[in-house]
Amino acid sequence: MIEILLQGVLLGGLYTLFALGQSLMFGVMRLTNTAHGDFIILAAFGAIAGLMLAGTSTAATLAVAIALLPVAFCVGWLLQRYLLNGTLGRDPLPSLVVTFGLAIVVQNLLLELFSADPRSIESGGLNTQSLALTADLAIGVLPLLILVLAVAATAALQWLFSSTAIGRSFRAVSDDREIAELMGLNAGKVYALATGIAFVLVALAGVLQAMRTTVAPSDGPLLLLFAFEAVIIGGLGSFWGTLAGAMLLGLAQQIGFWLDPGWGIWIGHMVFLAVLVLRPQGLFPKTRS
Repeated sequence: MIEILLQGVLLGGLYTLFALGQSLMFGVMRLTNTAHGDFIILAAFGAIAGLMLAGTSTAATLAVAIALLPVAFCVGWLLQRYLLNGTLGRDPLPSLVVTFGLAIVVQNLLLELFSADPRSIESGGLNTQSLALTADLAIGVLPLLILVLAVAATAALQWLFSSTAIGRSFRAVSDDREIAELMGLNAGKVYALATGIAFVLVALAGVLQAMRTTVAPSDGPLLLLFAFEAVIIGGLGSFWGTLAGAMLLGLAQQIGFWLDPGWGIWIGHMVFLAVLVLRPQGLFPKTRS
């Protein structure tokens, strides 16, 4: 049982990285990005393409991953500034339609460039290394690294929102865009900055997912589902809530896999539906500042 709980927490760390970008975008803009999972896969294949040029050494993997982060920020900033900003408003349908269209474009682009074959990033054996906790229990180095990065990213986002001028501008446009603009903020630029940061998290999640397992162009919708469930369980717009929701989802899936290999994903969905019925606002909903 200790091993099941441990594996659930480690899986929750990965789901946290999947979900943080979605939580950030919804928390600031009330925008549900239905292409979120496909952008994670796009980042993974972007890193894979970079490694085809740079080689497959550990140093090359690290260099490509670091270089991908500012590229992801620029892509997110430009996408929000010149496309998604025009879809924001009281009606959520335009943003849902546009991001759904982006998901289709990304999937077909990846199929055209890379075919449907699954691929992965060579991690120099990192994905097979483990640390022995006891004589009968070991923990994977890569999953542990992912968990540490997930907690660090969550803490960094919370600090950014609560203790910086950028965070105050995020909270201002989220609470009341019109009043924030009357006070001198450019909501479009603030939204673009938030999306750029969200896409950095997306790129990080994509690289780590491709290091952990294989990825295929069609994987995006499943990753979107995990991210969406983690955000809803934790509470929309709450970063620590997203972490808690991801952990609960990971634990539920691991318990399901322990009961029966075919039940893991299904039990995760059941937990998600139970939270929707019993506490639709999520476990730790965002409070207005």
